[in-house]
Amino acid sequence: MLAGNRNELNELVRAGTLLSREIDFETLVSVLVEQSIDITHSDLASLYLHGDPDRPESELRRVYRRGRHPTPERIGAGEEWVSFIQECEEAVVLLERKTSPFSGILLADGMQSGIALPLYTATSKIGVLVLNALQPDFYGHQRFSFLDSFTQLAGGLLHNARLFQELKEYLAKIEALERYQQNIFASMTNLLVTTDAKGKLRYFNEAAGERFRLAEEDIGSSLRGIWRTAIDPKIMRGIDSARSRGREMLGAEGIFKREDAEIDFALNASPLKGSGDEGGVTLVFTDQSREKELQGQVEVVVEERRVIKDMFGRYLSKDIVQLLIDQPELIKPGGETKIATVLFADIRGYTSFSEGREPAEIITILNEYFTEAVEIIIDTGGYIDKFIGDAIMAAWGVPLATDDEEAIRAVGAAVSIQKLIASQKRKFFQGNAKHLRVGIGLHTGPLVAGNLGSAQRMDYTVIGDTVNVAARLEGIAKAGEVIITEETRSLLGDRFVLDARKPVQVKGKTEPIRIFAVTDLAG
Repeated sequence: MLAGNRNELNELVRAGTLLSREIDFETLVSVLVEQSIDITHSDLASLYLHGDPDRPESELRRVYRRGRHPTPERIGAGEEWVSFIQECEEAVVLLERKTSPFSGILLADGMQSGIALPLYTATSKIGVLVLNALQPDFYGHQRFSFLDSFTQLAGGLLHNARLFQELKEYLAKIEALERYQQNIFASMTNLLVTTDAKGKLRYFNEAAGERFRLAEEDIGSSLRGIWRTAIDPKIMRGIDSARSRGREMLGAEGIFKREDAEIDFALNASPLKGSGDEGGVTLVFTDQSREKELQGQVEVVVEERRVIKDMFGRYLSKDIVQLLIDQPELIKPGGETKIATVLFADIRGYTSFSEGREPAEIITILNEYFTEAVEIIIDTGGYIDKFIGDAIMAAWGVPLATDDEEAIRAVGAAVSIQKLIASQKRKFFQGNAKHLRVGIGLHTGPLVAGNLGSAQRMDYTVIGDTVNVAARLEGIAKAGEVIITEETRSLLGDRFVLDARKPVQVKGKTEPIRIFAVTDLAG
């Protein structure tokens, strides 16, 4: 592992960026173990997760291993070192092989140093990452600091990825249930029975046979005799009248009484016309009992979808949640061309500020700022595409374009972020970080948006020249500035106070592009 706080922070930011790009649970597990062992130069690493995430007392199962030495596939939750880590939520470090309550963290013969780090969130115990080395005194301050910060970040990401996977599976089950219910509606709502001119049973469909307990041997028997105690005599007289007088009976309602249940029905009786069927009647029953039962099931599905929205909404924008529910095919690879406004916001002075500081302090500062900025972006209809170190990339107009004011809301969000940073009431960039400021660049134009990747891993993102130009403008913007292009300015009307700047040459463009600084809201 590279020495020095700056290199340690660089490694943490690089490894953390690799983690944050993933949403697939198995890929996250791989990145966590591979980066931990590569950066610390350990000799082996094993990741153990609880068999039941909701029961921290369940045994730990090995899900990923790296190194030439064998390690146990399972570890009992009653092991003393495991119990200590679960209760205290603190890492355990062993610098030499000796008799100790924590000697169990040395997973293979010959290992002289070991470290075991908990993976957890505020609400769940996820598992333990264990690394060993052949050298004694191997896990000093720098390796410990990196691994402690890295696993804290990984804990939340693993929890989110597992929840995301479970919700996708849950959604698929609900969609299947809904399709199944639709088939039931089509096949079970109408119960069809016909009689001949003498009132004898001539035909019934499968649904009627099931609900009315009719069998093949009933064909040719008097319907009145079959149903003599099941249907109200008044309804039977109406059926006889429809058969004998050729008059329709529409909308009759009654109760069909079986030994084990009662069926609430609506009935339309129509005379049969045609050779050989004179005087016969067609009876079409609507099983209102079954409709009410199925309607209740549909209401359950609706409620389950609402729960999914609430759960997804903690991790994704509301538009993405609704799109995922309405169009499950979104999780397949592919994209479409859209017109959108892309924003890049980067902290000025971040590199020099971060030098010599502990990774945990830097992460806290970034998270406090990201929390406030992301809220502004999402509240104005923006989509958080990704975090790139200390930068935020967001877009308006994807995945759904809601109206013609996407660019206005995007620029408004940028102005709001700068005003919040300049405010004395802000809750971030405090203490030693109070001098930090942000530069923001925006550009509007065509891009490709959608799930890009493979069947194993996909990311919803935006790509194209529009994204590249926005990123270049962010590099041009000074601390506290919001810089936009002519394309974005043309969509703003008179909503903002603008200051025309000298055209600039950006990489990938043959001609200089006109840019403007947004200084405030108009009026």
